[in-house]
Amino acid sequence: MDRRQLIIGFGALAGLSACGKGEAQAPLKVGSQRGGTKAVLIASGALEGVPYRIEWSEFPAAQPLLEALGAGAVDLGEAGDAPFLFAYAGGAKIKAVQAGRSGGRSTAILVPKDSPIRDAAGLKGRKVATGRGSIGHYLLLRVIEQAGLSPGDVEVVFLSPGDAKAAFTAGSIDAWVTWGSYVALARLHDSARVLADGEGVLSGNGYEAASVKAIETKRPQIEDFLRRLAKARRWAAQNPDVFAAVLSKETGLSLDIARWTVGNYRAVPVPIDETSVAEARSVLDHFRAAGAIKSTLDPAGAFDASFNAAIA
Repeated sequence: MDRRQLIIGFGALAGLSACGKGEAQAPLKVGSQRGGTKAVLIASGALEGVPYRIEWSEFPAAQPLLEALGAGAVDLGEAGDAPFLFAYAGGAKIKAVQAGRSGGRSTAILVPKDSPIRDAAGLKGRKVATGRGSIGHYLLLRVIEQAGLSPGDVEVVFLSPGDAKAAFTAGSIDAWVTWGSYVALARLHDSARVLADGEGVLSGNGYEAASVKAIETKRPQIEDFLRRLAKARRWAAQNPDVFAAVLSKETGLSLDIARWTVGNYRAVPVPIDETSVAEARSVLDHFRAAGAIKSTLDPAGAFDASFNAAIA
């Protein structure tokens, strides 16, 4: 640990010593997606003894969470690399303060079990639903590119996960690109077929992002929270069955869905570094090539590596 990290660490300790001394202390406002940050922290017990108040807000997907983060309604929240970078390129005043890598298998392109579509080339001319700027959107762009198709060859319908699930079940779309427990629900309960997933295609990077204002005004709380989250992520990777049981209870998901979700998404904390920036440039380049974003903003400014010690 270098001198700068020591100074930051001592400053964080000094700041935390003041946390919880009266109701005037501003709470840390944290956004969580279903089965995400909140669930893993509760399951692991990593929040025990937290010396400041946490106000939780639940979101169905990354896009509304990131909108809330950019608007200052929450201080901190987790999102995959694609939606985080999509929001940053759109002008959101946010930075990634912690990284996790899970692999890409938990994001998938789904088709009905009796669909005639057998490979990615078969998506040409088909109606495919996903979230705008989501990790599903990014996977779709990469998969059709590998199949020799252009973005215009597929009719992309941007829907929330709930609306996309309803459309998929009703048969009003030909394919659905989604992630996590939504994949598990479609596969195990609706017998959906995985046409392609993100294994070997996606980096599997996810980021805990903070608003620039929160980094400036709540650094001690954020650093402590990130330490607890890194601990919780490692615990979840080592105790998947226990985590799945708690996840089922906290979210109302059936145990089989929770087990599949946990088994296919294990976010291991990793430092933010130059590799993070290089991978981010690749993501944004694909969105730009597809015409999904016009911003030329360099993603180097989207990362704050000063919290890296929190994953130790």
